[in-house]
Amino acid sequence: MKFMKVALVIAVALCLAGTVYAETQSVKVSGDLTVRGIFRDHYDYLSAAGNHEPPQTAGTGSAVTTTRTGNTRTNQEWIMSVAEIQVDADLTDNVQTVIRLVNQRDWNVYSKSTTSGYISGPNGTGGYQYDDQAFNVMLDLAYVTLKDFIYSPLTVTIGRQDLWFGKGFIVGANMQNPGMNGMTGAPNQIAPASASNMSTIGNLSAPEYTAITGFDSIKAVLDYDPWTITAIYANINTGAIQDTDSTNLWGVNVGYKFDAYKAEMEGYWFWKQDNMIDAYAALKDQSNEVQTFGLRGSFDPIDVITIAAEGAYQGGTYVGSSLQHNNCGRSAWAIDASVEARMFTDKYSWKPKLGAEFIWYSGEAERNDAGAAGTYNGWDPMYRGKFDSAIREFVGRFYRTGKYGEVPTQLVTSPDASFTNQYQVIFLGSIQPMESLNIKANYNLFWNQALYDVTDSKSKGYVGSEIDINATWDYTEDVSFGLLAGFFVPGTVYDTTPSDGTMYNSAGNQIATDIVGSVKVSF
Repeated sequence: MKFMKVALVIAVALCLAGTVYAETQSVKVSGDLTVRGIFRDHYDYLSAAGNHEPPQTAGTGSAVTTTRTGNTRTNQEWIMSVAEIQVDADLTDNVQTVIRLVNQRDWNVYSKSTTSGYISGPNGTGGYQYDDQAFNVMLDLAYVTLKDFIYSPLTVTIGRQDLWFGKGFIVGANMQNPGMNGMTGAPNQIAPASASNMSTIGNLSAPEYTAITGFDSIKAVLDYDPWTITAIYANINTGAIQDTDSTNLWGVNVGYKFDAYKAEMEGYWFWKQDNMIDAYAALKDQSNEVQTFGLRGSFDPIDVITIAAEGAYQGGTYVGSSLQHNNCGRSAWAIDASVEARMFTDKYSWKPKLGAEFIWYSGEAERNDAGAAGTYNGWDPMYRGKFDSAIREFVGRFYRTGKYGEVPTQLVTSPDASFTNQYQVIFLGSIQPMESLNIKANYNLFWNQALYDVTDSKSKGYVGSEIDINATWDYTEDVSFGLLAGFFVPGTVYDTTPSDGTMYNSAGNQIATDIVGSVKVSF
């Protein structure tokens, strides 16, 4: 009898295993490894003698010591890596699943102890503590796709997935930098930084290179070629205190492809409802609500020219800080227009391309959120995924400058943030000296349209210029090497000392430098 029970259990197990195996048509394992060596200098635009964290008393000449390096150098260098493993499984009945695991970290970072009690270990680490969580494996993507769901034109994707619409101007990346204590350096939010503005939250000191950009979301796509209708819901944050303490994103995107001129067009609506700000009790509208309506299109008037444009309007309500006690409406605009010329690509062996782009975010002068009323005109960056410069466009997201420090109690955490109150002109070019080598360069010019500091009349105007040169060499089909050189030259808005006497910029403007060498292998 006992033998029969054992045989029955084995038989059932084999049947179940056989059923699971039979319903998996194919499994694909892929991944990549990227290692970057980074050198940065003057990321706050100040020299070594300057004050690196405003405000400080004028004339003190003091500087901030960073535990990352233990000195007051303006430059830092380190190595980081991002490793990804992805499993794609095709199941029966048009069912597909994707799971991607990521480890991203700076190499062997330690924190310096300010208290006693650390015992010197076999590697001589007395007084220092290494970040063991840097070796954690994190979940990046995990979703299931149901094709022909209910009826043939409908595809539904459920789970943590990438969302990208158009050029990623409004929705493209939910950038996160998970690390110690579960904390993240999130979009629109400056993480604590050292003297040269390096994030100390998360496993990456350069969080713009994070591989974790997905959304926990549900996406439904109706494909009525040439029409495509996409609807999404994404849960960005969920509070632990109460159900309403969360951030959610809804959206609808309708696209159409024309038969001529390689033309395409899409219109969209995205609604971000942010309840995470602890609003003043007297506020009638306690949600920082952003309703974004936009239209995007591109076409080739001739084969060697592509023209693209996108415009968007934001309405809703604005709650900028927990101190705000007046209701504020929201009215903001943004434009992204570009042209690419390829008339020389087929005429010369180096295949040159040229382009230009104009980007505008409406802005708001410095405001006292505690007493401000009326309409807020500053642009909210939503979840933009496209960035056109290596340095400037991450100010206010992950870095701060010496003159305009962060305001952690407000939604716009840096007065000179790059995602609002800004005009940007970009000139682009690329060449291919050999089949395996591609060189791209862009020259960026930035202006703001409203005062950063109402006490400083020169804080309105020319923000600065940046040149970025990026070379990529395909060593093999699977391995490539890259070299990025970025230089930002601060403009006149960083020239003066504020009228209150604090010497944010006593050391004078310095050119910010970003040099990144990389190697990437994909399989």
